[in-house]
Amino acid sequence: MRMVFGLVLVVGLALAGFAVYMAQGFISQTQAELAQERAARAKAGPLVEVYVVNKPLNYGDPLTKEDVQKIYWPQNALPETIFTDEALLFPANAVGQRFVLRQMEKFEPLLAVKVTEPGQDAGLTARLAKGMRAFAIKVDATSGVSGFLHPGDNVDVYWTGTANDAGVGGEMTRLIESTIKIIAVDQMANDDRSGSAVVAATVTVEASPEEVARLAQAQATGKLALSLVGANDASVAGLVEVDSRSLLGIEQQAAAEVPVAERVCSVKTRKGADVVDIPIPCTN
Repeated sequence: MRMVFGLVLVVGLALAGFAVYMAQGFISQTQAELAQERAARAKAGPLVEVYVVNKPLNYGDPLTKEDVQKIYWPQNALPETIFTDEALLFPANAVGQRFVLRQMEKFEPLLAVKVTEPGQDAGLTARLAKGMRAFAIKVDATSGVSGFLHPGDNVDVYWTGTANDAGVGGEMTRLIESTIKIIAVDQMANDDRSGSAVVAATVTVEASPEEVARLAQAQATGKLALSLVGANDASVAGLVEVDSRSLLGIEQQAAAEVPVAERVCSVKTRKGADVVDIPIPCTN
């Protein structure tokens, strides 16, 4: 009996020791994971609730309270115009609702640059900067970069026409506007690039009133062609001008100068039966 009791006691002590060992391992693992989580939170910094869209939205869609929700976002990585306050996103005294200016996917942060002001339409007027105007340029597959132009791209505008008044024979091509912004292609102002290339008939650009006047005059007196500028190209092109002579490398020959005959003055006099010319200084 005592042997049985002793055996049970030994087995119990062994099980208790094993349980303590397992508990210590679990506690150590939990503490290590907790330390890693705290380190990750310390690295990410404090979190802030921000608004995101809870479904895909396209250009021109109205923005309602049912289309947004709040998620946590690192405070040190907040975009500049992100919405964190419902009173700013949906003002109580707003005269109308907001509209989407750029295509957004589910759970994409809601930024002020991607929606209109309350009551503002999502047309071209919402995309024009202060003091700027919209101007439409006629294009085709050649002058419109084969349909690879999208709203938001920058282009250089070249004019080709006859400039006889400038003393240049034949046609010439000149860069008249550099790095001008496209705000619409045909009737589409959405900058979504997921679709295939479409050859447009018109491209609407954002320009100052002076630039609009130059573009209108250029379009009325010649042909306009667009050249796509790289997305990260901040350089500004200088004067670019090519005519037929410079294109073919022909140098204009200056007219040969005709020597002017020296003026000779004389007076006629008779010597006997002969009449001779006697040189005299010219007086006028």
